Amino acid sequence: MSGTSHQSGAPWRNFYGRLKGKGLRRSQETYLQEDLERLSPGPVGWDENPERRKLDLEAVFGGRDVWLEIGFGSGEHLVHQAVTHPEVGLIGCEPYINGVAALLGKIRGAGCENIRVHPGDARDLFDVLPDRSITRAFLLYPDPWPKKRHHRRRFVTPEHLEPLARVMKPGAILRVATDIPDYVRQTLEEVPKQGFAWLAERPGAWREPWEDWLPTRYEQKALREGRVPHYLTFRRE
Repeated sequence: MSGTSHQSGAPWRNFYGRLKGKGLRRSQETYLQEDLERLSPGPVGWDENPERRKLDLEAVFGGRDVWLEIGFGSGEHLVHQAVTHPEVGLIGCEPYINGVAALLGKIRGAGCENIRVHPGDARDLFDVLPDRSITRAFLLYPDPWPKKRHHRRRFVTPEHLEPLARVMKPGAILRVATDIPDYVRQTLEEVPKQGFAWLAERPGAWREPWEDWLPTRYEQKALREGRVPHYLTFRRE
């Protein structure tokens, strides 16, 4: 999953999944053209920031706590958090451009101004986030990569977790939701190795969603199909 490309010294990072699905609606094309650049957290891409200068989150969010959603899907949870917690700033990253366009439409509809969007790989964002700058992170129903030979592509591997741990403040919270038991196993094995403590106060707590949780469309589908959601909370030590 790593190596070096021949352009700007950027490492080779393969998304493995789709970057674009069916054709976008005209309104979604408009959102991308009119809103995406305005909602950027700053120069993230290697073409615009080859020196990998750190983002100025103080300038972007005015000193507010910053939360991060890794892979926001179509953005319903991200917008819900932004509306529920207007006192914080949120950054969402998602390489799937149809999901990005859907999020931009939701931001317009909700009228929230505290979201910034990176339409790409979370690892590129980690490169330019300042150390200890994130106070909460969300990893919600990530791609399970069910085949054993593909487990190295899961997010809960050192390649992703090490930089995530670096950018999270001590005491910051990481929330992970998944309906895949083996993903739970790997999460509980790998996340604590990076300096996170699992906050399980009692048996069965993993079955209880967070107080400000919004069930995503994926979760609703999983429930209809008989799969069991797991809600795991970790604290950066």
